[in-house]
Amino acid sequence: MSEYNYENELDEAIKACDETLDNLDLAYDSMNSAKNWGLFDMFGGGMFSTLVKRNKMSDGKYYMEKAKKSLRKLKDELDDIDEIVDLDFYDDDFLSFADFFFDGFFADFMVQEKINDAKRKIDDTTKIVEDIREKLVAEKERL
Repeated sequence: MSEYNYENELDEAIKACDETLDNLDLAYDSMNSAKNWGLFDMFGGGMFSTLVKRNKMSDGKYYMEKAKKSLRKLKDELDDIDEIVDLDFYDDDFLSFADFFFDGFFADFMVQEKINDAKRKIDDTTKIVEDIREKLVAEKERL
């Protein structure tokens, strides 16, 4: 591979990292907002807070899906990436049903745990992508 192509591949991989990090940030912000609305919901927020929380969770899931696509693109750009963190966030039908129709403290607590799990996955993946980006930039500067 010529130096030009190699540098171009590095640029494309860095761009994929940036895109992924942007989507992870948006997902984290959405999940954090969902968590805050969930706390309000747990202590008497009512149907409105449940709807807002669900909307924020949907936004977070959307951005996580976009981040997964970015990670796939990054993986395509780099042959040496062996591990991609699983970003799946499944919106369990039972929890949705329980949260919406029973709207009790226990169901709300379970939803809060799902939100916290999603935030942890986002944090872990963000750290990995930041490390990859740092190595790519260092490699590009070495050229």
